Amino acid sequence: MKIVIINGPNLNLLGTREPGIYGDKTFDAYYEDLKLSFPDVEFDYFQSNIEGVLIDTIQKEGFSCDGILLNAAAYTHTSVGIGDAIKAIDAPVVEIHISNTFSREDFRHKSYLSSVVKGIIVGFGLDSYRLGVESILKIKGE
Repeated sequence: MKIVIINGPNLNLLGTREPGIYGDKTFDAYYEDLKLSFPDVEFDYFQSNIEGVLIDTIQKEGFSCDGILLNAAAYTHTSVGIGDAIKAIDAPVVEIHISNTFSREDFRHKSYLSSVVKGIIVGFGLDSYRLGVESILKIKGE
């Protein structure tokens, strides 16, 4: 079982960026905990601030992995291209958000990805990724 985690813009700053919203733990530290929690899952992790690089990664990984956890961050609300990339691949994609986007600014209430992903996990902090792994495992019957 291989799950790829793809994070979008500014998520490289987790732990220091707006800790009141995103917490004070870095993603790298959380990622190590996540791998320990699911020893039978092979994880790959990728982060970019560049929309086209995220699309390239979705296309590259989306035919060879068992699932993708995608936190496209701000691109969730703006990127038709990322949505099109999700539609073009075989792997199920779960949309992840650390914060509850529906309790934030109005522009964060619209997602260009939600209609093309298997599911959405919103507002559980970094634990949203664990819930995403569990959902991929259920989708795949593990």
